[in-house]
Amino acid sequence: MAYDTSLEMRINTLLTRRGDDAYKHMELKKMFGGLAYLYKGKMSIGIIADELMARVPASAMEEALERYGARPMDFTGRTMKEFVQVAPEGLRTEADLTTWIEWGLAHARAKCGEEHQ
Repeated sequence: MAYDTSLEMRINTLLTRRGDDAYKHMELKKMFGGLAYLYKGKMSIGIIADELMARVPASAMEEALERYGARPMDFTGRTMKEFVQVAPEGLRTEADLTTWIEWGLAHARAKCGEEHQ
């Protein structure tokens, strides 16, 4: 399955613009028929076809699912805990995409035992 390379470029641009070293700790890996971004080996965000997949901290799940274009990820036919899929209409602005990247990084950093940065 192909994934949206323009979304990949947008993500890469936003990650490299950050004032920290998150991008240098990212590994890109083909997963879920798309592309996954792993922060220090922990899943943070990804692209499946033309949609964003994001890991979201449990404390932010309710807010995340209220965002335009967001829904629980059910890639396997079952809802996946702390995973959200976001349709293209929920990713129109830089601010929209940045929010999802921040949640993905916060989730991955917590799994790595790092404080929220």
